[in-house]
Amino acid sequence: MIEDIQKDAKERMGKCVEAMKGQMSKVRTGRAHPSLLNSIHVSYYGTMTPLNQVGNVVVEDSRTLAVNVFDRSMIQAVEKAIMSSDLGLNPMSAGATIRIPLPPLTEERRRDLVKVVRAEAENGRIAVRNVRRDANSDVKGLEKAKECTEDDVRRSEDEVQKLTDAHIKQIDEILAAKEAELMEV
Repeated sequence: MIEDIQKDAKERMGKCVEAMKGQMSKVRTGRAHPSLLNSIHVSYYGTMTPLNQVGNVVVEDSRTLAVNVFDRSMIQAVEKAIMSSDLGLNPMSAGATIRIPLPPLTEERRRDLVKVVRAEAENGRIAVRNVRRDANSDVKGLEKAKECTEDDVRRSEDEVQKLTDAHIKQIDEILAAKEAELMEV
């Protein structure tokens, strides 16, 4: 029973780390990457559709993304969706291809992005700690139901704390790498 709780906690902590990675990938660095446009949705015949289902997003060079739109009639809608996103990008269309040059980041903007990344990392740590709290309360519930001993509870808490420390360390490593990537000129 306790093993199931620990296994569930490990799985949920891993999902917290993955979710935080996903949030951090949306923060743009100086380099062009197709995942930068993952959060953009286009009105495709009345349905909000992810950009990567309306066209193919490719990297042309280190500072330019290109979107090859499948349906030529959607080019205007795709351009409008990219411009109205909070990414501050200015697309230019050339036939069925939309080129998106990424402007270089200023020092001030880099520092702002580092603050955003640190906030995301803190949210990830909080999520991992919440999983720890849930696991420990589940084990305490077993103790109250007389399904395990006090020693089992202590061992389980120690094990869950080790899991928590390992996942928070992972988050800190991801944060350090992202900060270095952002501050790189």
